[in-house]
Amino acid sequence: MRHANPVELVTAREFEAAVQPRLAPPLAQPVVDGRVAVVHDWCPDFRGGERVLAQICRHFPNAEIFTLFDFLPAEVKEQYFRDVEFHASVANSLPKIRKYYRSLFFLCPFLIEQFDVTGYDLVISSSAAFSRGVITRPDQPHLCYVHSPVRYAWDEQFSYLQQGKLGFGPKGMLFRYMLHRLREWDTRTAHGPDLMLANSNYVRSRIRHIYGRDARVVFPPVALDELEFVEEKDDYYVSASFLAPYKRTDLVIQAFNEMPTRRLVIVGEGQQSSTLRAMAGPNVTFAGYLPRRDYVRTVANARAMVFAGCEDFGIALAEAQACGTPLIAFGRGGAADIVRRLGSAERPTGVLFEKQTVAALKEAVSYFEDNRRDVAAEACRDNAERFSEARFDRELLESVGQVQAFQALS
Repeated sequence: MRHANPVELVTAREFEAAVQPRLAPPLAQPVVDGRVAVVHDWCPDFRGGERVLAQICRHFPNAEIFTLFDFLPAEVKEQYFRDVEFHASVANSLPKIRKYYRSLFFLCPFLIEQFDVTGYDLVISSSAAFSRGVITRPDQPHLCYVHSPVRYAWDEQFSYLQQGKLGFGPKGMLFRYMLHRLREWDTRTAHGPDLMLANSNYVRSRIRHIYGRDARVVFPPVALDELEFVEEKDDYYVSASFLAPYKRTDLVIQAFNEMPTRRLVIVGEGQQSSTLRAMAGPNVTFAGYLPRRDYVRTVANARAMVFAGCEDFGIALAEAQACGTPLIAFGRGGAADIVRRLGSAERPTGVLFEKQTVAALKEAVSYFEDNRRDVAAEACRDNAERFSEARFDRELLESVGQVQAFQALS
């Protein structure tokens, strides 16, 4: 809860315990007669977080989106956000903002607090960093869908600083201090939402560790109908993600450089594009950004998808399963929720490796090759049904009903 009164904090914790799936009875779909504000960190393009945002807005015809930066093309808004009004921060109009908006992270807490959502009947924040900190009334229902606590401000700070080559010089110290201030703000606003939803068990554990709160796990929605199922696979492997350092595509490339007889196709662009292309061997092909139809076809025909990062959930991994494509993934993060590993009691859908090393990844690929007949495409598709849009819709609406009921009793 928002208040500092210890009695009220105990009540909030009791509420969080009460809404866990094992205790909460099914609720009828709630009706939100009034206005709904959906607050999202930023919309640079249409990836996993924006797909969740679109699915949320489908259920609330009166919803309006508040986001720090809005770079979505008109055709994406027409397809996924028709009749939804967007409100961007004042920083969205700065010259050439697309090139450096991420560098303004130290201003984002201030900017998110400038959105006035106090006149809305329901607030839903979709947060991987800042949107959860929007200012609300004490009697205003606020549901937060947490993609992740701020990665670069907490346990992944050191990795980001190392990758950015920020030591303890003047620039490095300035960044470290700004991240320290961000952690203070992040902790202070942690009890703003009435209920937190986590997109994976990994994120749920991070919420408990960082904020001292519990959260209900609601897996993100996967658009199963958009995904082509292919049973007979080609001989190449695929890695598909935004090419950012924490995705560890560099590790995948290094591993396949040492396996020259195995083909790898990399889908995606990002700040590491030129660096990764320079290090790739002749058996590694870069497809760049692909239109949705071509992306699905590339993933669906691959022998397996390979991912070496620690993803909070990883919608691309679940989409690959829906295409009937096995996964070879690092066993921490959302992949542990998605993959049914070889050797388990359930029908296997892939391989998890325990260390982020070239040797561990190569060993995982070899193990998959030796046992891939045991990983059926049908099993992968059946596994993906756990992440359907219908399941997400039901659990989201149940959670909205729980927040409304709690506020009515407060």
